[in-house]
Amino acid sequence: MNIRFCNFAEMFQKFYKITIPFYTIFLLYLMFFGFGRSQYDINIVRLSPLISTFSFVKETILWKTIIINVFGNIIMFTPFGFLGIVFPKLNDFKTLIINFLSAIIIIESLQYFTRLGVFDIDDIILNTIGVAIGFWFYRIWASRASA
Repeated sequence: MNIRFCNFAEMFQKFYKITIPFYTIFLLYLMFFGFGRSQYDINIVRLSPLISTFSFVKETILWKTIIINVFGNIIMFTPFGFLGIVFPKLNDFKTLIINFLSAIIIIESLQYFTRLGVFDIDDIILNTIGVAIGFWFYRIWASRASA
């Protein structure tokens, strides 16, 4: 293994362990208060998979808005695919996904109950795709670091 890569891997692990709690808090802020969010008058639940996302894409004029919303829901969650650095039991894909799904369902439920967002199955799907992508990047990176 390349010494430079080994040093980078160690530095990245330390950086990740320090920054992921702050990133999580930042993301929670965005999910409840960001983007000019205010409390809805009613509780909203969207349980039809991908229907609201396809409708959003169809009705939105600006591609920038589509990219921010759809890909943002994926990309913003990729760092959680690296949680095995902090919690070794999350190096198992199934364990990571089950734990993430539990957490994101609780967060979506809190959005519903506080009316500071919508319980949206599409968010759960897209966020989980982001975690899965992050996990596979992490596995590739980890296998290269141990080679």
